[in-house]
Amino acid sequence: MQRISKEQIVEDFKAIQDHICMELEIGDGKARFHEDQWSRPEGGGGRTRVIKEGNIIAKGGVAFSAVHGPTPDKILAKLKLDQADFFATGVSIVIHPDSPMVPIIHMNIRYFEMSNGVYWFGGGIDLTPHYIDLEDAAHFHREVKATCDQYNPTYYPKFKKWADDYFYLRHRQETRGIGGIFFDRLTADDEMPFQQVYDFVKALGYLFPKIYCHFMAKNALLPFGESERLWQSYRRSRYVEFNLVWDAGTKFGLDTNGRTESILMSMPPTAAWEYNYKPSAGSKEAFTLEHLKKGIDWINLS
Repeated sequence: MQRISKEQIVEDFKAIQDHICMELEIGDGKARFHEDQWSRPEGGGGRTRVIKEGNIIAKGGVAFSAVHGPTPDKILAKLKLDQADFFATGVSIVIHPDSPMVPIIHMNIRYFEMSNGVYWFGGGIDLTPHYIDLEDAAHFHREVKATCDQYNPTYYPKFKKWADDYFYLRHRQETRGIGGIFFDRLTADDEMPFQQVYDFVKALGYLFPKIYCHFMAKNALLPFGESERLWQSYRRSRYVEFNLVWDAGTKFGLDTNGRTESILMSMPPTAAWEYNYKPSAGSKEAFTLEHLKKGIDWINLS
């Protein structure tokens, strides 16, 4: 089963980073990405691109990395792997909009291999609206499902459930947003050769700007006031809680001595916590909380 070289994957992931940054700059219409190249003492490095204070984007990051070296014992134990050197590359994105009417979005695609022949792909895309809109939720999930279905009709239902379970704040008993898809340790088999799996992963990367530029154009000019801005701060705080308490990518990056600034670029520019806040019954804030649940069929709900 022929595999593509890690060098080729690196170049393809860099091209995806370039494409995403270009499309987001066009969609925002004002802000530009600033690149920060960095190196990892143990091996490898990356280029982190940050955008802020745009017409639509308050803060965002599109990061590429390719790191390698001895696999830390903590990672070996956690993933139940034999001792061998590792190589990992990926593109990771989080965008925090200025307007509370535009959703937060995250995407990640990654490739991991070891010198003993072990390898896999991972990734996902999920949407975190400050205010849940059923039409927007259906559009997002239709686009993701259509991309999955091009490669394997089992992917969307399987990976959607995985996302519901993964992007879940157990201490709050609520999902981070409306989910999407999430997958890990995805490898080739007799039905899905390496090239087809890889094409799916790349397709997800190219889907990202198409989806988010749609929401930027559709929602950025919707009116909002101070109450919506305050609610946005509360919802951003949930995003912080998930990334610092539950996110496996954050933990992997820190455990492998990754670059802290790049790992924590996912944090919003501001957030707020208020003790025991509860929205008014029947409000759009309450509607959002009522829909932060696993297992919702967003495509058919609206």
